[in-house]
Amino acid sequence: MIIDDEYPARVLLNDYASKLPLLQVVASCKTALEAMAVLREQTVDLIFLDIQMPELTGLEFLQSLTHPPLVIFTTAYADYALKGYELNVVDYLLKPFSFERFVQAVNKAAERFQLTQSTPSATPSPIIQSEQKSFIVVKADHKLHRIAYEDILFIEGLREYVAFHTVSGKVITLESLKKLEEMLPAETFIRVHKSYIVNKKKVKSLYGNQLDIAGHWIPIGKLYRDEVVKHLFS
Repeated sequence: MIIDDEYPARVLLNDYASKLPLLQVVASCKTALEAMAVLREQTVDLIFLDIQMPELTGLEFLQSLTHPPLVIFTTAYADYALKGYELNVVDYLLKPFSFERFVQAVNKAAERFQLTQSTPSATPSPIIQSEQKSFIVVKADHKLHRIAYEDILFIEGLREYVAFHTVSGKVITLESLKKLEEMLPAETFIRVHKSYIVNKKKVKSLYGNQLDIAGHWIPIGKLYRDEVVKHLFS
């Protein structure tokens, strides 16, 4: 749930959340009183909470909850950071914050949420290996995406998430590059950096320590350079 009295802030948080398959926005509220009504009707696992709001501040709202869900503060004021940690909030996002910083906060929330679950291993993997060799099925945005190997340009690691950069766009899912490196066919894909796997067939050129893939410059890690040159340019 998003609680923020500023409309642009709610729009930004909704946009950020829509990019992560782990999140589903169940409500976007402009006041804490609206949020209280939502909490009476349904269960919420995580709240993105502004502090300076009319009628009831974020701090007052949080302190009023007997069993609060996980909370990430989103505020333009750094003065409340200590109070936030006293209230055991997951993270403190200081506006304006980037998508990368948002992902870091969500990762913290996910880790804490898993600790509260009795059977975290029961959660299915968002990556489903296809029996065929031509595509992979990815769970993202509450949908199953069938991504053909030939359409993948490169895969970027975002800590606990990965982004599939394809010829038609980007798909972000909860997974690790290490697991993908083991799953994807080695004749088509190669790890070139701790944060990147690339489609060998999409590499156009090598310039210094970077690969040109459809106009994207992908860095090559020092530990991977010899293997990259051997498999792609020898």
